[in-house]
Amino acid sequence: MKYALARRWLPAGVRRFLYSFEAMIEDSVSALAAGLPDGARVLDAGAGEGQYSEHFGRQRYTGVDLGVGDAAWNYARLDAIADLSALPFRSGVFQAALSVVTLEHLRDPLAALRETARVLAPGGVLLLIAPMEWEVHQSPHDYFRYTRHGLEYLLAEAGLRVDEIQPAGGLFRLLSRRLLNAAQMQPWLLPLNAPLALFFGALDGLDVRKDFTLGYKCIARKP
Repeated sequence: MKYALARRWLPAGVRRFLYSFEAMIEDSVSALAAGLPDGARVLDAGAGEGQYSEHFGRQRYTGVDLGVGDAAWNYARLDAIADLSALPFRSGVFQAALSVVTLEHLRDPLAALRETARVLAPGGVLLLIAPMEWEVHQSPHDYFRYTRHGLEYLLAEAGLRVDEIQPAGGLFRLLSRRLLNAAQMQPWLLPLNAPLALFFGALDGLDVRKDFTLGYKCIARKP
């Protein structure tokens, strides 16, 4: 379902519960910004329309994207249009970086992560959020999905130390989301599927392993 449809139909609290992956993203970006000092340089690698720039009012935000993901997007707010595997910045100039649901769109994700690591200062932090169980989007620029182990491997190969990898819910959150996906195809299903989606979302604590997950939030640092 398009998120705009959910905004029209669902109360804010219900929408946040059902769209837990998006809520996790917003909370994670906000927490990253809150933990950075004033004036810190922040790289948004795969910034899209720059929707996360508003979180970094105290910092020096730089949004970079290749600008090919979505023909309907406005890329005018980008600070640079560039391939993420060849960033136009000196080494060690950013205190933090974020890569939010971008890695799946990169043909060479390891090269891009190595470039991100290169431009991070020692001790710099990377917030990486990547999907696992997710529909094809921004076609044809959609290449990969990631397990926990794949993300650990890529981050380590890029020279980054993994501090945290957190799944975005488990099987019941996934079932909840699939009910909402059905309403993407047939919007009239939303009033019927939303209560069921709430029910399944409330059961997510029953899945301890969370091997069926929408995606992962990773925190990594440059040694």
